[in-house]
Parts: sequence; C-alpha cells; structure tokens
Amino acid sequence: MPSPARSRLRLPRGRAADAALASGLFLVVGLGTLRSLIGAREEPWAVTAANWVLIAVACGALYFSSRRPVAAASVAALATAVYYVTSAYDGPLLLAVVVALFLVAAAGRLHAAVFIAALCLIGTALGTIRGNGDVNQVALFMLTGWFVAMITLGGLRHSHLARARETEERAATQERLRIARELHDVVGHHLSLINVQSTAALRRLTKDPAAGADQATEALGAVKDASREALRELRATLGVLREAGEAAPTAPAPGLGRLGELTDAAGAAGLAVTVHRTGDTGPLPVEADLAAYRIVQESLTNVARHARATRADIHLDGDGGRLTVTVTDDGRGPAADPARTGPPGSGITGMRERARALGGDLTAGPAPGGGFSVRATLPLARTTATEEPRR
Repeated sequence: MPSPARSRLRLPRGRAADAALASGLFLVVGLGTLRSLIGAREEPWAVTAANWVLIAVACGALYFSSRRPVAAASVAALATAVYYVTSAYDGPLLLAVVVALFLVAAAGRLHAAVFIAALCLIGTALGTIRGNGDVNQVALFMLTGWFVAMITLGGLRHSHLARARETEERAATQERLRIARELHDVVGHHLSLINVQSTAALRRLTKDPAAGADQATEALGAVKDASREALRELRATLGVLREAGEAAPTAPAPGLGRLGELTDAAGAAGLAVTVHRTGDTGPLPVEADLAAYRIVQESLTNVARHARATRADIHLDGDGGRLTVTVTDDGRGPAADPARTGPPGSGITGMRERARALGGDLTAGPAPGGGFSVRATLPLARTTATEEPRR
C-alpha cells in the first residue's frame, strides 16, 4: 500500500512546469476562442488560421519564461498585439501577457515588466483614441489595474524567494561553522593528547631506553586509544554530511555522561583531574550537554598543551535553570618555545561562542590562587525530564 507521502500529488518542476503552464494557458485561451472555428464566419479562414498561430506563439513563449522571462514576455506581448489588430474575434489571449508580466516581475526584472506593460497600455490607448469600440476608457483602466496587480504580485514573490534563499544560506553557514567548531574541538583535543604522550615516550626512550621502555609502552598505548577515539568522534561529527541511505552513527553523542573518558585521557597524559558536582546537573538539554562537554574538553586540551600543570579541577554546579562549568588548573602558563610559529589558537574564542549560542557566557583568565580558570554559564531553559541525547 503506498504511503501518504508517495500518494500525495506532486506539482511539476523545472521545464515540466513551464510546459504545463504554456499548455494550460493555450487550452484556456483556445476554449475562449472556439467561436472563431464554429458559427457564422466573420473573417476568412486564412486569417483565422494565422490568428491561431499567433495564439500558439503567445502561449508557447511562456515555455521559455523561466530561462528568458523578458524575451518570452516580449514575444507574448507582440503576438497578442498582432492578434487583436487582425482578428475579428475577441478572445482571452491577453491572459498570456498578464501571466508573462507576473513571471518577469517574479524573476526580479521589475523595470522590464513595467516597460512592457507600459508599451501594451500605450498601444491599447492609441487604439481606443482612434475609435476602437472594443476597448473603452473603463476597460483600459481595468487593464491597467490588472497589469499593476500582476507586477506587484510578481515583485512580492521575488522578495519572498530571495528571503527564503537568504535564510537557507544563513542556515548553511551556521551549520558549517558548527561543524568546524566540532572538528576543532575533537581533533585539537585528541591530537594534543597524542602529541603530549608521543613526546613523553620519545624523551623517555632517548634518556634511558632500558628503564623507559615500560613507560614508553604505556604512553604509546594512550596514543593508540586517543587516536581511535579521535577517529570515532570525527566520523560521528561528519555524519551530518553522509549521503542519504547511509547508516547513522551509533555511538552516543558527546555529553557530560562521557566526562570520565576525558578525565581518563587527561590522566594518561600525566594530568590529575578531579570532578566536583553540586546542585542539579542533569538531565540536560542536548545543546547544553554538548556545549558543556566541549568546553571541558577544550579546557583540558589547553591545560595539556600550554599550562605545564599537574592537576585540574572540574566543577559542575546546576540549579535547574542554568549550569555553571568551571575548569581550573595549577599551571604556570605556556612554556617558551622558539620553534613554535603561527597565530594563537582559537580555543577560548570557540568555547565563548558555544556558550553565547545558548544565551550564556564564558570567562577565562588567571585564577586568584594561581593557575588558569575557565568559567562558563549555560542556561537550561529547555530542560525536560524525558529529553534524550541525539543519535
């Protein structure tokens, strides 16, 4: 049995929509002009045949309206003008001009639409002045209203589509920034641990190959674990870019529930980490849970890379309405490294952006008793007891 989504009628798009528009308009105009083929003759058959060709040209021009809106409208207006001058039968071919003007304005060519409409009105007015009994002043006024209405509606549609495209582009930009921030946190954290552990292993093996073998083996094991975890999180982060039909990542989303993994990895790098929890720290909204995890992760990364610290303390304080995350260390600041070049990292900036994206804030600087402190406040306005982590 077909699903409701499949059984729902789908409107044609692209050239199929252009063909449907031209064909539908030809059908409507043709039905309104059938009296030229039946009943008493008011003109020769040759003239009638030529006028039906003009009808086909005016309606068929709209097939090209999505690619050449101004040219299509010009052809439709010219064919319509010749038709009304030569035909003895007054049909609804003017609909082709009305629709063409709407499409020109909807394509953003407002000045061209006004110019074509003005030419049509001037030509019709000249015919009225010369004694054309088919179009009087009232009909000319109504025709002007139709043209103005169609051009206005077309301009509004163009503005609406432009805003929709701008919204989509803004959303795509925000998603790219989010992915970039995730990649920075994931890759930066684990590569920093790999760098610390591999450097320590190399130093121990260089100083005393025999005595440092066991310690080097332990450090290399930590490198292996960190690289495996980095690859897993990298796949999960890039999962939003997977093709349709591919399996979604099955690993749990990063959150404070995986805080133990961060502390274990930091401990393997020689940093003693203690977690202190006070108040109500769960369950958290998915966005706040991820932000808190990434802030702790980036803070520990900075400690491992720059602080020359031996211990770090993580304080999680929740009051049901907000969560305060504080990471402090006993480091002495970055060690001088003349071989290091390039601009400073963007870790603190990225953490601050995460906090502000949720309506919170983040401060970072020297701690009163020495070392460095990162303090983030994250609102929990959307906390629900049944909210589950995204997969």
